[in-house]
Amino acid sequence: MTKKQLSLGAFFMFPGHHVAAWLDPSTTKEQYVNFDFVREQAIKAEAAKFDTIFLADHVNPVDPDAESFEQTSYLHFEPFTLLSAIAAVTNNIGVVGTVSTTFSEPYNVARQFASLDRISKGRAGWNVVTSSPIGAANFNNDVTSLQPEVRYKRAHEYVDVVTKLWNATGDDTIVYDQANEKMNDRTQVAPIDHEGEWFQVKGPLTVPRSEQGHPVVVQAGQSDEGKELAARTAEVVFTAWQSLEDAQAFYRDLKGRLPKYGRTADELKIMPGIFPIVAPTEEEAKAKHQALLDLIPVEAGVKRLSDNFGYDLSGYDVDGPLPDIPKELIKGIGSRHELIVNLAKKENLTIRQLYQRISGGRGHYEVVGTPAQIADIMESWLQNDAADGFNILAPTYPQGFDDFIELVIPELQRRGIFRTEYSGTTLREHLGLQHPATKKQYVNA
Repeated sequence: MTKKQLSLGAFFMFPGHHVAAWLDPSTTKEQYVNFDFVREQAIKAEAAKFDTIFLADHVNPVDPDAESFEQTSYLHFEPFTLLSAIAAVTNNIGVVGTVSTTFSEPYNVARQFASLDRISKGRAGWNVVTSSPIGAANFNNDVTSLQPEVRYKRAHEYVDVVTKLWNATGDDTIVYDQANEKMNDRTQVAPIDHEGEWFQVKGPLTVPRSEQGHPVVVQAGQSDEGKELAARTAEVVFTAWQSLEDAQAFYRDLKGRLPKYGRTADELKIMPGIFPIVAPTEEEAKAKHQALLDLIPVEAGVKRLSDNFGYDLSGYDVDGPLPDIPKELIKGIGSRHELIVNLAKKENLTIRQLYQRISGGRGHYEVVGTPAQIADIMESWLQNDAADGFNILAPTYPQGFDDFIELVIPELQRRGIFRTEYSGTTLREHLGLQHPATKKQYVNA
């Protein structure tokens, strides 16, 4: 019997996912916001046979007057540009980037991702997110129209428009028959003539489909609205959980929503984030972890916690409890706020202890141990319907990423649950997803 196979994403964030990564002696200024360094990590990820490289995006205003500003690594490349460059220097690994439906137009996003998919020969994916009202200050938006229920309602239509545009062009549109003076097959192309509540888009796109049909649709929401959007439209879901039991509950819930949209469980891959600190011995791994915790500036730790909690905690006693903030004052991702609150209550953590707990994974599962111990956890989640794979949040680059590649990947391969070679060339083939049918539209419940 063939064992279930893990999917693995390399979640790139430089100089690392830990809030104190930039203070670790293994990182340098020359590696920060430097494409030469990014290229090295991308080639390394491909050699390790990761399914995909993933880039998040942050468009909220930055406050240079904040106490934490000088202790925070807030600079990063715009995802589209960076993924296009990565696609040009790799051959097999997928390239997935985040673009918000709140602060962009579907025609532009459909065209950009179709171009990336064509350039990469079928390796692109779009991480669909909605953005909190905080970012409106950079986009001239009316904050009152950005409440969660409105954002998600708009996102449903947004994804529909993008998918219609991708599917309005057939796989064999380009004929290029010089003898008969026929360049394009008109029967393979049609306008979408979309007239909706939020968007009016005629189409079609001017970018042909790729080897995988169209980009993989990824989603990261954990709220009820986010899960419904994912069940209807997503092919991969990135999520964050602190325990096997919570991850299993999410897995059952989300996959259980698929039938009403005419979908089966294998059409959606669930990939929780995992923040690994690994070493040959448990003692070494714990020492690595503690060394990073000891580097955290208080201001940066409180800022990281505030961003995830959705409320500015800089005026509170760091050795006191998390304050009880009214829901209407919370800004940001509601599901991430709940995760932080539940963690604090469950373990009776102070603000300092809490920011230390999320200083690396930002609410994703932090695992510290030997290659076998970390592989045990990953295999358990895979075999017990808690995950189809994982998004790897390396604590530092390059060292923390190298540790995972050199120590954990071989252990996963030895157990027969992760590939030793790519079996295909497209992201859909890596993930075991089907080529999308031309002109397929999402089913309405």
